[in-house]
Amino acid sequence: MTNQSVALRRTIFESEHDMFRESFRKFVQKEVAPHAPEWRAAGQVDRAAFEKAGAQGYLMMWAEEKYGGAGIKDFRYEQIMIEENMHFGEPGFFLTLHTRLVGPYLGELGSEEQKSRFLPACASGKAILAIAMTEPSAGSDLAGMKTRAEDQGDHWLLNGSKTYISNGQLGDLIIVAARTVPEKRHGLGLFVVERGMAGFRRGRNLQKLGLKAQDTSELFFDNVKVPKANVLGDATRGFYYLAQFLVEERLIGACQYISHSQAAFDLTLDFIKERRVFGKALGAYQNARFKMAEMRAQIDAVQVFVDQCVLEHNAGRLSAETAAAAKLVASELEGRVMDECLQLHGGAGYMEEYRICRMFADARVSRIYAGTSEIMKEIIARGMGLDERKMQ
Repeated sequence: MTNQSVALRRTIFESEHDMFRESFRKFVQKEVAPHAPEWRAAGQVDRAAFEKAGAQGYLMMWAEEKYGGAGIKDFRYEQIMIEENMHFGEPGFFLTLHTRLVGPYLGELGSEEQKSRFLPACASGKAILAIAMTEPSAGSDLAGMKTRAEDQGDHWLLNGSKTYISNGQLGDLIIVAARTVPEKRHGLGLFVVERGMAGFRRGRNLQKLGLKAQDTSELFFDNVKVPKANVLGDATRGFYYLAQFLVEERLIGACQYISHSQAAFDLTLDFIKERRVFGKALGAYQNARFKMAEMRAQIDAVQVFVDQCVLEHNAGRLSAETAAAAKLVASELEGRVMDECLQLHGGAGYMEEYRICRMFADARVSRIYAGTSEIMKEIIARGMGLDERKMQ
């Protein structure tokens, strides 16, 4: 970063954040980066990485100490872990999905018994979390789910399938969204399906364009008996719970996308200073200089917006519309930055041995998952009163 960019970032972090950043950076450099090539080849992260993170206190920091956490609610610590992993680790290590995307469903919706039963293993990294919403015919439209759960008195009977599920192979506890009220589009429930439950099976580890180290799977549920003790909250209000937690999910995404952009920028700045074309550094040419200057200004602008969203989220004021805007601008910028940075690498940028090639592929999904860019625009527009359903 430029000195001005660093100064802008310092306005939201305090000394304890800086110490935490240094500590987590060392962890990532030691325990994540050296193993990234083998994880990409294997198609999934080694479970030991989660346990090592848990042993250092990096998982479920928000949870109370009695559940294995540190009671730290400040989202800036998670933001720091996202940034350091994006810069020095492996984007396919979905530590944040486990800790801040799925974990809060247990922490905020779970009963005392559920939290006592599930959270300690999650905080230690011995139990890995996943959430199953997407189906072949229901992606951004959560209300279109076909997976169903029927009340059988002492348990729920779960049937259906899910696809594109992150941590699908590694997951020990899967929060599954299923239809519980057939006649209502929003009549969904959330069920904790545990590894080994009869009728629950995993499909293949899906082959993706990018994020090769991150396991993404199909999941199948054939008459899975889910105990009543594994239902989160009200079994008919799952849709509203999902909508509630999507705000933080989109903020997590925005933090990832802008830090990934910064990492690509830093990588490319070093490259064009060293790469020589027609006898002088590539960075000496006006086109390269102007491209980098434009990206510098755009990254700084979006970073300040994302940082402000983090502060708003800490204060409990981040709206769905603002979170959607942060995801939209950060993911769209990430796509442009990756394209420009790969172009500045020339032919080398198309080779997988160069990191920018992998980053380009990893970034493409950002405009799709957690709600596509088109859905983000719809959410923002509705927040302005531009809702076609009410404007006929």
